[in-house]
Amino acid sequence: MMWRNTMPWWNAVDDLRREMDRVFNNYNLGFLHRPTRRAAFPALNVWDNAECVFVEAEVPGVSPEDIAVSAIGNELTLKGRRPPIEGQKLVFHRQERGDGEFMRILTLPCDVNADKVEATIKDGVLRVELPKAAAARPRQIAVKTA
Repeated sequence: MMWRNTMPWWNAVDDLRREMDRVFNNYNLGFLHRPTRRAAFPALNVWDNAECVFVEAEVPGVSPEDIAVSAIGNELTLKGRRPPIEGQKLVFHRQERGDGEFMRILTLPCDVNADKVEATIKDGVLRVELPKAAAARPRQIAVKTA
């Protein structure tokens, strides 16, 4: 849900849940915990500089044809599909990498120029470069004498 990405208190709750998962798994108490939801996929890093906002998403096993990127205003949407592991009589001992369809909607720190967005994928990492809209870029103001 989009509101979870923008609520600081939710991040603390999510961090606590992950830490509890780690504790239960380290002491073989995993049977006490039943996951209620999958972690947000794909995992993301978002940062910016004076000119652009950058987003990197971990998407191993997802081909470029299975990813859609769209941007409007200050919102970025990543949609995609990771194919399931196929084979007969598979027995998973641990499955932390999900499969199927995913969608992440991010609220960016500023409006971006959607016409100039570029997305590339390399080594399982999707990198999206979003040039800031002209109104969002810092401007140098000349100081005059009175």
